[in-house]
Amino acid sequence: GAFGKWLEGARDWSISRNRFFGAPIPVWKSDDPAYPRIDVYGSLDDIAADFGVRPTNLHRPAIDELVRPNPDDPTGKSTMRRVEDVLDCWFESGSMPFAQVHYPFDHAAWFEDHFPADFIVEYVGQTRGWFYTLHVLGTALFGKPAFSSCIAHGVVLGHDKQKLSKRLRNYPDPEEMFNVYGADAMRWFLLSSPVMRGGDLVVERRGPSEAVRAVLNPLWNAWKFFSMYANADGYRPDGACPRPADVLDRYILAKTRALVGQVTEAMDGYDLYGACTAVTSFLDALNNWYIRRSRDRFWSPVGSSDTSDSAKNDAYATLYTVLRVVCLVAAPLLPMVTEEIYRGLTGERSVHLADWPAAEDLPDEPGLVEEMDMVREVCSAGHSVRKATDRRARLPLPSATVAGAGAVRLTPYEGLIADELNVKRVELLSDVSSVADTVLAVNPSVLGPRLGAATQRVIGAVRRGDWARNAAGEIEVAGEILREGEFHLSLVPKDQDRGRALSGNDKVVELDVTLTPELEREGLARDLVRQVQEARKRAGFDVSDHIRLVLDLSHFEELRHAVEEHMSVVSSETLSDEVVIAEGPVTGSERATVADGRVFHLHVRRLPARHEGLSERS
Repeated sequence: GAFGKWLEGARDWSISRNRFFGAPIPVWKSDDPAYPRIDVYGSLDDIAADFGVRPTNLHRPAIDELVRPNPDDPTGKSTMRRVEDVLDCWFESGSMPFAQVHYPFDHAAWFEDHFPADFIVEYVGQTRGWFYTLHVLGTALFGKPAFSSCIAHGVVLGHDKQKLSKRLRNYPDPEEMFNVYGADAMRWFLLSSPVMRGGDLVVERRGPSEAVRAVLNPLWNAWKFFSMYANADGYRPDGACPRPADVLDRYILAKTRALVGQVTEAMDGYDLYGACTAVTSFLDALNNWYIRRSRDRFWSPVGSSDTSDSAKNDAYATLYTVLRVVCLVAAPLLPMVTEEIYRGLTGERSVHLADWPAAEDLPDEPGLVEEMDMVREVCSAGHSVRKATDRRARLPLPSATVAGAGAVRLTPYEGLIADELNVKRVELLSDVSSVADTVLAVNPSVLGPRLGAATQRVIGAVRRGDWARNAAGEIEVAGEILREGEFHLSLVPKDQDRGRALSGNDKVVELDVTLTPELEREGLARDLVRQVQEARKRAGFDVSDHIRLVLDLSHFEELRHAVEEHMSVVSSETLSDEVVIAEGPVTGSERATVADGRVFHLHVRRLPARHEGLSERS
């Protein structure tokens, strides 16, 4: 709105400047007020016709030497002299679209085909400079704007909050930043920053490093995850978009379709910041939800009873399709890393030679995307409760309650929520009153002009909680019906340690954090699983390698009971074909700890591959 506001209050613009250097104003004026005359020239031909000479040097002082008698002075004593002023440099800049091709004297067809410009870019200070003068002259001369689209970026500042300066060297060495973080990280840091929306940007080292953490690493990790498992199983894509049955596959494919639409719309609107935001949000859904929740299907060996081969193939086809499309839409923003991934993924020559993806080639399930995003938000709220109440993720809890508008829509996802939050039971309630209070807040600046003196009475009633919904669903306070924009309703959990309101303020998530000995033993078993997985990594085992696991729990009776009680979980999660609980120290064992710091010892040994071809790598 900055440009519109400037136009609304635009001041008179003096196009002349009292300078020596600049474009001389083509105006000649009589030097005798008794015989006034002003001549404005629009071409060299016009000047030649009046002065009898065609000038070759249009700059001062040469042009000022061009004089002639005033035709309106019968005495012949007054002279036509060029006014001393020069044009404001922004008048010249605003003339750029036609002046650059010497229109209307030359290139008329080219200019008329290319005006107005599709796109211009300059910093936001040009709102009252170049943007304005382009607009004024375009409107005055041609009755239309001089440009169709514009990016008005902000100001780039150094670490001292001053403008970036080569003299001050108030910025990190770009070559060092390229060498440490890469060109893509620098590019993303700039494109995704407030500077692309007219804000200021402070250039600091942590900017590119944050781009690596939040964007480049997640994208690269998704590719490495896919390639590791796909190579292990010898998967080869057929190029067709899958139509899977699994809800997570369907969700991420539909989410990818939405991504294509969002980035396409942002790019078409020259909104690079918006395009970056869409990609960042999608990578979070891809890595921290889809891949993490789908690991078991990729991890299970071909022919396993845990996962059907068709389900495993659907997971591969889905992730392949998603990674390919993400590379295509992110290529203008991350040209180098997407090139590396795309070529490794598809074997094609270059991502930058491929066509832009079509959203309609991907399945469209907006209802599923909305519901699954709601599930993700519910789980995020639940995890924050765990953190606040010091209940680690691997420790099972009795239950989670989701209450509020639309909560029952999540019924098909109860098992998914329970597994993600590691709770035994999920309860979905439409009525939020059992877990939260509805709090009303009013906006005095909006309410005051309408209610006047009654505003304070309404505010006092709201503070006392003295308000209600009438039969029509309207908010009534102190005899007044509040209108839209005058109030805000929010949910406040009754137990603020165990409850969290979602961002839409229409649902609350509450966890039962009560612990029992049974739950604590299961948590210990899951802690042990994590330590075994870490030992596998340190030993350099492949994800599909089966092992023999030996545990020394002789000084940790509680963990021994936990493992015996949950032996099936321990063996399946760690691919242990054999689990041995030793009666004493184990040769070659390594030290490990559970969440509370208590120590045990374990030893892992790789077993020969059970399935032909599993040890091969392409």
